[in-house]
Amino acid sequence: MTPHEELALLLRPAAGGLYLVSTGRAQQLEVQRRLYGASTQDEVLARFRASFDRIAGARAVLLGVPSDVGAGFLRGSNMGPQAIRTALLDAHPDFPERARDVGLVDIGDVFVVPQLLHDDMLSEAQKAASRRALYPGVPEPVAARLPVSPLSIAERALDLVFSINPDVAPIVLGGDHSTALPVARAIATARARGARRRPWGIVQPDAHTDLLEERLGVAYCFATWSYHANELVGRGGRLTQVGVRASQKPREHWESRYGVRQFWAAECRADPEAALDAIVAHVKSTGVEGVYFSNDIDGTDAAYADATGTPEPDGLSPDFVVALIRRLGREVGLIGGDVMEVAPALQPTPESAARTLALAVRYLRETIEAVVGRALA
Repeated sequence: MTPHEELALLLRPAAGGLYLVSTGRAQQLEVQRRLYGASTQDEVLARFRASFDRIAGARAVLLGVPSDVGAGFLRGSNMGPQAIRTALLDAHPDFPERARDVGLVDIGDVFVVPQLLHDDMLSEAQKAASRRALYPGVPEPVAARLPVSPLSIAERALDLVFSINPDVAPIVLGGDHSTALPVARAIATARARGARRRPWGIVQPDAHTDLLEERLGVAYCFATWSYHANELVGRGGRLTQVGVRASQKPREHWESRYGVRQFWAAECRADPEAALDAIVAHVKSTGVEGVYFSNDIDGTDAAYADATGTPEPDGLSPDFVVALIRRLGREVGLIGGDVMEVAPALQPTPESAARTLALAVRYLRETIEAVVGRALA
């Protein structure tokens, strides 16, 4: 099976990662037709599959992972990728053309079985049953090698993307923050290839540390992904967390125990320019050749982004986050990025979803531009 053929099994057209039969299906189809400039679903499917042919020459790929199974308090970020894409099209109807011009290829969505998270958590019987549902008609010896859970599918899909284009940058729409872990794993695998390892880092705006080694016995979830990602980058301060303010332990605990570097929200708010200088200087000091920008929307103050699972006050301003994206892009280099934890149904006020989605679109645009080194005209 070629990488293109396997990607066609693992992924669905953009905004199609949620399994919908009746409720919500019409809206899903409408978004897909707008994204692909298509009038029929056959055209959507054909243009989706044709997108794989452009991976080899792409500067970046866009992937949705609409899973909230790894969340904790309030859920709803499974609707994040579709809602962000819809808001993006509403703001920029010609976004697909703009994306093509700058070398961004939308490769669609991971297809999500909403009760699953990672294949390591499943019995062999469950994996076999899920493969029969997900891959009908695929010969059993071939299907037996295919993942069935969203985190496992996302990692495999990105491994395939990197096998086609080792220098491409993944840009991901979550999903709860556990959906950043397969991206980090795929980057780590790709960066380890070749004659020498290429050190890389992660910059993570977030109200929370996500550094638990396990949560209620679960290894992979929104509260543990950073622990695993920190191991992948090799510790040494290569995981830089910005905007932390909701933690049961002080900064010293996390930094001394796990070798991360944290810039808490209070210091970023007190002197934003000095904080930006310090963050960028720290990232440069680690010797990394590029960073992945993993942007939890709750790193931003809840006054600007409260349609999320765990909104927190006293956070980062949108202008601060945008300035950080731009400086990292210019001075260090972004090798990818994401927007996580956008949950449009969780809106404390009638304006919450629209405000949060508008900010998510702003962050997505800034991340794309920093990654590709060009403006989305």
